[in-house]
Amino acid sequence: MRAHMARVCDITGKKSQVGGGYSNRVRATKFNPTGKRRRQVNIQKKTLFIPELGKKITVHVSAKGLKTMKKRGAFATLKKAGVI
Repeated sequence: MRAHMARVCDITGKKSQVGGGYSNRVRATKFNPTGKRRRQVNIQKKTLFIPELGKKITVHVSAKGLKTMKKRGAFATLKKAGVI
């Protein structure tokens, strides 16, 4: 099990991004810039029971990662991501 950093998805590796914060006024005049803002990823803390291992595992996973686990299966997805 690897050490966990804040706000990083264990499955997809998604993390926060910095993007421009523009208002409609900026678009209209090309003036009055608002600076940058950090866009956070939607991280959920989930505890899953893995029948193949016979134990529970807690993962920090994004909403996209949850969809991936639902499609492929939790054990296969976590194994491929290197979490277990």
